[in-house]
Amino acid sequence: MIGFIIAGLVIGVLARLIKPGRQHLGILATLILGLVGSVIGGTIANLLGTGDIWELNVLGFVVAVVASVLLIGVAESIASSHRKTAS
Repeated sequence: MIGFIIAGLVIGVLARLIKPGRQHLGILATLILGLVGSVIGGTIANLLGTGDIWELNVLGFVVAVVASVLLIGVAESIASSHRKTAS
C-alpha cells in the first residue's frame, strides 16, 4: 500500500512536470490524481495482458503518467470554471 502511494505521488509529480504552465494544485490533489492515473494505467496494462493492475511495469507506468496529465488538465479546467463563477 505504501508503494502504491509513493508510485502515485511520483506519477502525479511527473505529470505536473510534463504539463506546461502553472498548475494550482496542492500536494494532496497531485497525489490523488497520480493514484487515479496509476489505477487507469494498471487497468489498461492488465487489459493488454502485460501485467496485473497492482504490478508496476513500463507500459502501465507510461499510460499512468499520460492519464495523470489528462486528469490534471481536467482538474485545472474545473477549478478555473469554479473560480470564474465565484468572481
